[in-house]
Amino acid sequence: MRARNFGVLIAAAALTLGSAAAQEPKRGGTLVMGQSSATTHFNNAVGSGTGIMIPGAQLFASPIMHDDKWNPQPYLAERWEISTDALAVTLHLRKNAIFHDGHPITSEDVAFSILTIRDNHPFNTMLRPVEGVDTPDPHTAVIRLKHPHPAILYAMGPPLMPILPKHIYGDGHAIKTHPRNNKDVVGSGPFKFVSFKPGDQAVMERFDKFFLPGKPLLDRIILKLYPDSQTSLLELESGRLHMQPFFNRVLELERAKSNPALTITSRGYEAIGGINWLLFNNKKKPFDDIRVRQAIAHAIDRDFIGKALHKGLSRKATGPIHSGFPQHSAETTQYAFDLKKAEALLDAAGIKRGPDGVRMRITCDYYPGDEDGQKRIAEYMKPALKRIGIEVEVRTPADFATFARHMASKDFDISMDAAFAWGDPVIGVHRTYLSTNIRPLVFTNNAQYANPKVDELLATAEQEMDPAKRKALYVEFQKIVTADVPLVWLTELPYHTIASKRVHGLPATIWGAAAPLLDTWLAD
Repeated sequence: MRARNFGVLIAAAALTLGSAAAQEPKRGGTLVMGQSSATTHFNNAVGSGTGIMIPGAQLFASPIMHDDKWNPQPYLAERWEISTDALAVTLHLRKNAIFHDGHPITSEDVAFSILTIRDNHPFNTMLRPVEGVDTPDPHTAVIRLKHPHPAILYAMGPPLMPILPKHIYGDGHAIKTHPRNNKDVVGSGPFKFVSFKPGDQAVMERFDKFFLPGKPLLDRIILKLYPDSQTSLLELESGRLHMQPFFNRVLELERAKSNPALTITSRGYEAIGGINWLLFNNKKKPFDDIRVRQAIAHAIDRDFIGKALHKGLSRKATGPIHSGFPQHSAETTQYAFDLKKAEALLDAAGIKRGPDGVRMRITCDYYPGDEDGQKRIAEYMKPALKRIGIEVEVRTPADFATFARHMASKDFDISMDAAFAWGDPVIGVHRTYLSTNIRPLVFTNNAQYANPKVDELLATAEQEMDPAKRKALYVEFQKIVTADVPLVWLTELPYHTIASKRVHGLPATIWGAAAPLLDTWLAD
């Protein structure tokens, strides 16, 4: 067996940011943290996105955590082993762990949670290799795999594997609509549920019987919804809001930098791997013609987006894998800004300019809640594509549910969108390109892209444990998919955390605020 034993979890001072070295950590206080994405529930076993994963990581414990160097660390599992054939992962659970209602956390709960996630989470590749979970005793869970799973330790991290109480969620109700997903939530994490006002705020307070002694430091967390970044910055400046993670509004970041009462950091987003893109509905005419997709790609000035719209804060994306990931390759097809080439491709595709100069009229959707990454780029598409004879109507979504409905039903022409890799391509990249993942759900293969060679490469990479061989598979994948251009990869998301200087121990592990805030505290 290859053992993974990191001993007792030590204080995470090295994993957090702030000037806490000059002061002793202070227990107590209420942290007001902003959210830019709304949620309707807190069960991140069946949902994704920061709106659910940030509170989910506070309410529920996962088997393991990760430090700022991508290394797995003990959490609910105090140690674990991976078998020599990589077909079994044995978790040894802490014996003092209980749910918020006092029931002990056992291997039965772990097994129930893992199978629930496998069968219901939108990231269907994440736990697809799991065949079953054995429970030889109350504190040992053995995950059996159909084949080796190189991403299994990331899949057991805080945003992705909440351990649920089987005695509540195993009562026969449909898990996705379970009444305890957003009411009287019973968790396993450092904070317990207090209240929830949809569209406004959620309140959580410290669970005094949490299995890590002395953790967390905060008394309470109030998650406040601020879909408007200008409002959240005003609240930060006033002191009413203490911390805003996943912030990428350029103008407000520039203003915040000049405020001596605020701290700004880009750390804590290493495993997120977020990329902004323009999505084509590949099965809808004329976007089923690669020449049309290539033409639109050539009409987009990505330098303008990065330098003018994002003030140099974002990096150009070269393909489907973020440059911060070891599987990234720059050996990809790039579509330089070239209006003459774009016009020629449209002419070759038979889409000619009419008497009014218009070749076609299309709609462009965008993911709500991200003004710089989504809305402003969607609006930029109007003048950008008009230069090659394409009239664009930007469809402003009323809310996330509206956007999700358009994506799920494939009721769109082109759309701004973004996706996070969440630690490994198996978890967050494959879902966008596998033909088997064309489903009536948001954050799946909404481009309806299908290439048998890509399916084959990703299926092999999903179980290849050798890093060099795995990298080679992803290099070939990136070459093929960028040549097919089912979407246009625009920028890598420039996320930051803005916080009052009263906040110490800002989350700086690879999961950022989508990990438990065990060591965050407030100075007077």
